[in-house]
Amino acid sequence: GQTNLKSPQDVDVYIVNTNFTLRWNYTGDDTPVMFSAEYRWFEDFETNGTEWKKLPGCQNVSGTECDFSSAVTKYYDRYDVRVRAERKEEVSPWSSTFEMVPYDIAQIGPPGIQLQSTDGVIKIKITPPEANQVHKMWIAQLSFKYNLVIWENSSNAEFRSQTVFPTDTIDHLAPDTTYCLKVQATLPLDSQEGLFSPVHCVKTTYKANDLFCATNIRALAVNMKFYLHWNNQYKQDVSYNVQYLLGYLKKLHDDYSEKWLNVAGCENITDTKCNFSSIITTSLGFYYLRVQAISGYNKSCLSDEVKVDPLITNEIGPPDVKVDVSGVLLHIQISPPGGPECEVMRGHYDLSYRVLYWKNSSNNEDEIQIKEIKQTIGMISDLKPATLYCVKVQAFSEIYNKSSPYSKEECIQTPGDTVLPQIILVTFLVTVTVVFLVATPIGFALYRAYNKIKYIFFPSCQPPSNIEDFGQQLFSSSYLSSPEELIEECSVIEHISEEVNQINFKDYKHSKHGSRDSGNYSNDDTSGSKVSEETLEKERV
Repeated sequence: GQTNLKSPQDVDVYIVNTNFTLRWNYTGDDTPVMFSAEYRWFEDFETNGTEWKKLPGCQNVSGTECDFSSAVTKYYDRYDVRVRAERKEEVSPWSSTFEMVPYDIAQIGPPGIQLQSTDGVIKIKITPPEANQVHKMWIAQLSFKYNLVIWENSSNAEFRSQTVFPTDTIDHLAPDTTYCLKVQATLPLDSQEGLFSPVHCVKTTYKANDLFCATNIRALAVNMKFYLHWNNQYKQDVSYNVQYLLGYLKKLHDDYSEKWLNVAGCENITDTKCNFSSIITTSLGFYYLRVQAISGYNKSCLSDEVKVDPLITNEIGPPDVKVDVSGVLLHIQISPPGGPECEVMRGHYDLSYRVLYWKNSSNNEDEIQIKEIKQTIGMISDLKPATLYCVKVQAFSEIYNKSSPYSKEECIQTPGDTVLPQIILVTFLVTVTVVFLVATPIGFALYRAYNKIKYIFFPSCQPPSNIEDFGQQLFSSSYLSSPEELIEECSVIEHISEEVNQINFKDYKHSKHGSRDSGNYSNDDTSGSKVSEETLEKERV
């Protein structure tokens, strides 16, 4: 069971498109040996692989590499590969196992190219890698992008790189000059770069100088209003047709030369500008435009093409601004650029607004203040009263790194200082309220006390006149008895009727004694009072 053969080293697999090559190194003696390889396939990463099998194309190989392209058809599955040396009946131990997922280590092969030199330009047609293969590693052929490297075939050549479409035109070349170029296919989404094609060389021709051709083609747009402008150096009659091509057609590997369309309203015109806003049906795609010039002799000439990416070509116009003031607050209302019909543009640009405001005075350079807002309604506070403020607004998009010109200046003056009058008014109202709340119960209490006093000392009901006179006579003498007061007993002798005198005297005497006890007087009998008054008068006499 012993052997002197060593195992192969540095086992590796090199993949280009669907071409698989197994490579290794061997450092044994000079005795000729043969090599054989085995492989196993894993249907998924959680199960065990199949049994080791002989690798087709890699059996009894005398060299240090072999092609096993026919053995692999599942490019996203895992494979294990190993190699050993063989000499007659003697075999070496197996090499270390090389694990791989073909798609992860595969390289993009070189594309095919065809060149044509005409009218001072080079037309190129590119075929994708694996164009003629049944099994393809790269399924998304339309995802390829192509990098072109071109240079003059001279000793001091300068290399120029650019991105090209499968069918494209290379211009801005010197006439009667040999150019060499090569092309590389890439998959940007997978960060994969392929191999360059073989170098191809071609000699340019002279470009026909037709004066009636449209030159200096340029596309301009503001607020999604698109215009194509060009120059006319021809002095005679010439008409123009403006043509456009949908951008995605250039990504295809088909011939799009017959798919150019005329822009409505820009056919057989003599003007050197055209409004092509009608063809911009989506802001996410891109377009190519060119101008076909037709002279009076029915001779035609096509201009250079210009690419229009709507959201990049378009420029943002200034917004409209209205300002209003309430107290020391400045209210700003912004109308987005383009008006209501440009809602699509504003949605893609995600517009914000830069507000500049300042006091309108002679030295306002250092007082300009900036405020950025997302909404179309803004408010500025902490303004000084009785001051003229000016405002202008700029719309900008951070996503596209675009900004509009500033709007027209709008100025408005804040009202005068109303703080002191407001304080005075509030103070007055508070004082009146407090006085009312305090004075009302006090006034009511005084009013009740007044009524009590008036009722007691100044009654509204007056006694009869005879009672008043009698009271005056009684009060003319002292009614408060003292301990030493003498009570005089009097007898009346008069020629009045005896019966009447007795009654009156008894009443008087009873009244007098009663007055000492209680101080109360009876005024029930008016006639008796009159007799008593006469009797008292006579006693005094």
